[in-house]
Amino acid sequence: MAVVVVSVAVAGCGPAADTSAAAPSASPATIRLGTLVPLTGRSSPSGEAMVNGARLAVSEANAAGGVLGRQVELIVEDDACDPGTAVTAARTLVGQDIVASVGGYCSSATVPTLKIFRSAGVPMIVAQSNSTDLLAPRYDSVFLICGTVTAEADFAVGWMRRLGGRRLAVVHDGTSFPITLAQSTVAAARRAGAPALTGEFALSQGAPDYARIAASVLAGRADTVYYTGYYAEANQLIKDLRDQGFTGRIVVGDGATDGPLLENLTAAQSREVYGTALIFPEFLPGLADWSRRYRAAFGAAPGPSTVEAYDAVNVALDAVARAGSVDHAAVRAAIATTDLPAMSGPLSFRADGTRTTPKFLLLRAENGRFRLQPGAG
Repeated sequence: MAVVVVSVAVAGCGPAADTSAAAPSASPATIRLGTLVPLTGRSSPSGEAMVNGARLAVSEANAAGGVLGRQVELIVEDDACDPGTAVTAARTLVGQDIVASVGGYCSSATVPTLKIFRSAGVPMIVAQSNSTDLLAPRYDSVFLICGTVTAEADFAVGWMRRLGGRRLAVVHDGTSFPITLAQSTVAAARRAGAPALTGEFALSQGAPDYARIAASVLAGRADTVYYTGYYAEANQLIKDLRDQGFTGRIVVGDGATDGPLLENLTAAQSREVYGTALIFPEFLPGLADWSRRYRAAFGAAPGPSTVEAYDAVNVALDAVARAGSVDHAAVRAAIATTDLPAMSGPLSFRADGTRTTPKFLLLRAENGRFRLQPGAG
């Protein structure tokens, strides 16, 4: 069941007060933004981080006087990274008279909401999801803060080659983002002529172990494995690969670096583990002041997913300000012409809604945590 969480507009930069309710208590004079994120399930830490990033942007906007003379309200719904839950939650948000949707973590949960928001005329600024499935309907109302899986795959393959990878096994979990990133990686490797593909494998989310897949990887004599799914399964896959004697590089996609991937891994298991990642504030000196503001608001350092959620809110509010209206069509048109010096870097969109200049990082596991790979930031 979806949980409705209303973030009440406040004047300061601290966390907004959250209450559960069937409808927002604020007056219709507020500008309402809606966000669908996983607040339950294995990806809930990422969803909670996204809510904090979005809430910081809302609080700062309200402290500066709001937009068009109105305060901003963030309405949060739990999609649990589950398609059915996401559909129900999207319908709830649409009923709350939101100006724009600014959430989206698991692509498998975001994709089925496209038609719902489109039918209601609500533009979507997708904070984290980046599967090319989001682009398939060719809606002019969907805009991606993050680079697509195509761009990530090109980045990943380029770094695999630089690190000496010659034989590649690709593993995904069969859901939207992981499978499209896997397919894009296979295509990128073939375009580049290396590394050679030894196999493409699908695992089941939540399985107790992936020993069978580990054995298949070893049988194919891969020296590099790219796992494109999420961190819970990635953690188990790494253990199984190492337990069966795989000593090569294990690279994970951004859905796995964004989370507790390295928990309970020994030094030997985490050796030669890398991750293609989105924005990690701790590795970007230009985000130091923003990180201080985040820590002051929430009492903890910002992690992955926070910056993109913050930027999604600001793209929406910038569009409302430039449109001079909360009319959905006017706001959508303004989003399409966005040109912002955002926290995640210069932000504008191509005609298909993808980001003009996406940014990825390559991280390397070291002493139980990720570090930025030299030259990869």
